[in-house]
Amino acid sequence: MTIIEATVSPVLLKQDMDHLFLKKKLFNFALPALLLVYLAYVFVAFDMAGLWQRVSWQNAQTLVSDSYSYKTHVTRNNRDASVSVAIEGERKGRYPTGQSPEWVMLGETTVIDLEGGHLVRFGPDDIEYDIPGYGLVRATPQGSKGVQVTLPAGEVPDWISVSKNRLAIKTEAGRLTVTRNRSEVFRYFVGWELFFFTLDSPYHGLGLGELLGRAATGEAGAILHDFWTNKMWRHQDVAWAIAETLLMAFLGTIGAGIVALPLAFLAARNFNPLGPARFVMRRIFDFVRGVDSLIWTVVLARAFGPGPLTGALAILVTDTGTFGKIFSEALENVDEKQIEGVASTGAKPAQRYRFGVIPQITPVLLSQLLYFLESNTRSATIIGAITGGGIGLLLTQAIITQKDWEEVAYYIVLIILMVMLMDWLSGWLRRRLIKGEGGRAKRKSRAAGKAFLLP
Repeated sequence: MTIIEATVSPVLLKQDMDHLFLKKKLFNFALPALLLVYLAYVFVAFDMAGLWQRVSWQNAQTLVSDSYSYKTHVTRNNRDASVSVAIEGERKGRYPTGQSPEWVMLGETTVIDLEGGHLVRFGPDDIEYDIPGYGLVRATPQGSKGVQVTLPAGEVPDWISVSKNRLAIKTEAGRLTVTRNRSEVFRYFVGWELFFFTLDSPYHGLGLGELLGRAATGEAGAILHDFWTNKMWRHQDVAWAIAETLLMAFLGTIGAGIVALPLAFLAARNFNPLGPARFVMRRIFDFVRGVDSLIWTVVLARAFGPGPLTGALAILVTDTGTFGKIFSEALENVDEKQIEGVASTGAKPAQRYRFGVIPQITPVLLSQLLYFLESNTRSATIIGAITGGGIGLLLTQAIITQKDWEEVAYYIVLIILMVMLMDWLSGWLRRRLIKGEGGRAKRKSRAAGKAFLLP
């Protein structure tokens, strides 16, 4: 036996250790430094300083307040001095001629009491706003000459905007806007007005107790009809839009699973011995799932036109690639002994797949289908905005108008509730179909019943 003794110089060992520690220190400092450099680049490239200067907090505050409140418009036509009152300024929310809320007193001079001493008067010629602590503001529309404004002496506060053709005043009590052709007062109230019944409904303004009393006397159908056909909030259209969104997600997800399962056998190594065929099938899966569903939506919309079916096809195409990859990997991990056991009974190839393969991959199939069904519910909202269907279209329309942000909030709340419902339903189905909790509970109940009956 030959023994080789290797001796290492302590000086060389110390140098190696110092070099190793130096590399670790450099790495520990280099990574945070690199991150800081990247963040600095992002700050400059995206013009964060300029973005901060361009932020309009006043507009943001207005949008947020519009989401949980509504405003009543009192509008004066400066050409003929006629006055109208409408909720959200919509024709569908307009008060009948000669009627108004209690804080608006119609007449030759219309007086609008914004409370707290704030009074607006629409006179035959002038518009006046009496502002507590500031004074009286008078505006006189003069047609092509613009708007003549008279303000109290002193510096003009920042909540008053004056130009040749426009006067805008915003206080905590409300807003007044005067132009050459129109004068308008906005007053905000918390809540979603006319959410249940419009002004032309006989049930508008009734309390819950009175509504229940009328429903008990045979008016339940009429009450439900007036709510369901609400012209401002369109509950019937919203319910149908949610159904379209769920339909897009369901058809796209289930259709993708049905298409991907047989194709997954062609991509699985243990079921398809042809290497080129497996390669082609896997690249097809990569291609269809590599292109985002929004891109497929645009492409398919040009081919099939807008509609919920186009959105379902876009989800189907994208998820076919994803499911094909997941299912093929699940097939490659099946237990061959179970397949051999089924084959030993004389089963044919189709029966081997049915009883030897499918039961093994069923938990994976169901789990992925249910997860993607939940995820596609959110995706269908965005896809619907492009294809012209579902709740996504209504949400986009409400955002584009930039007028009724309480409708935007309403649609967002419904989308969140829809996603929460799909999450709960997906979890419940997963427990019932995969874990079999329902079956075990029933078996335990039967066993307990038998034990109780035994003497």
